[in-house]
Amino acid sequence: MRKFRKGASLRPGQGYTGLLEKMDKELKAIKRIQMASEMSLHHYSKPLVCTYSGGKDSDVMLKLFRRSGVPFEVHNSHTTADAPQTVYHIRKVFRDLELQGIKCEIEMPVYNGERTSMWNLIPQKLMPPTRLVRYCCSILKETGCRNRYIATGVRWDESTSRKHRGEFEKIGKNKRESEKFSEIMLMNDNDSRRRMTELCMQKNKMVVNPIIDWTHHDVWEYIHAENIETCELYQCGYERVGCIGCPMASKTRWKEFSDFPEYKRLYLHAFGRMLEERKRRGKESRWKTAEEVFLWWTEDDNIPGQMNLKDFNI
Repeated sequence: MRKFRKGASLRPGQGYTGLLEKMDKELKAIKRIQMASEMSLHHYSKPLVCTYSGGKDSDVMLKLFRRSGVPFEVHNSHTTADAPQTVYHIRKVFRDLELQGIKCEIEMPVYNGERTSMWNLIPQKLMPPTRLVRYCCSILKETGCRNRYIATGVRWDESTSRKHRGEFEKIGKNKRESEKFSEIMLMNDNDSRRRMTELCMQKNKMVVNPIIDWTHHDVWEYIHAENIETCELYQCGYERVGCIGCPMASKTRWKEFSDFPEYKRLYLHAFGRMLEERKRRGKESRWKTAEEVFLWWTEDDNIPGQMNLKDFNI
């Protein structure tokens, strides 16, 4: 049985029970991947897809996929708002994977049948992306891999909203159409819900979340134990890598805009175009300049305001 920490002695205060729990998490994650792979090949006649964002969870997922022994492909949704270091890391990882014969795809975002970007979406949507209205995620990150079985690095301890996520899921057009499944139900040949699940698999995007029960500490311990290379932004003080300016990043956005001023300029330009488009359509707002929108969007005191869409009179 493979150890979670290579040849490691126990940390002070860590008993054998704790070490076994960590070993068990790795084995459970691999088992989930293997189960999903079997279902993907059976229902879709295609390999399981490992979604890859360039973040630490994605790098752990790739290691687990290799260890699982299943055939797989790798998919990245290019958000157009990732830091250059993240994009470089993704391309480097994909070059290495392709040399090993693993199919990799970087999908460019499309909206209303045309190529788009974060900077084009903002004026089209007449508002910036907010914590409440995250159209950026649905358009830039979640439209790919239709009618495929995919694996993500979603974890319960990332946020309160993710605590309802399951090991195995069907992703529908909305929460009502989405459903999560237990491993027991999927393995039960006599369960009517399994038969319903198999019908759903043929028409929907199915998801497995192999490391859903891993903690932030588990992820970093695995990375160090396995000598997994991660995006260099983690060595620059970043705890997350993702879209620059993401509303979910809260206070770290100021560091992002300080380190990447070009992205601030892009957002300001997009906000200016947004205000022009709102005026053209006869939709007024309380902001007169792009700078005013940017301050409302980024100021900590105004974060509750992000939840009030009346400001946009959409």
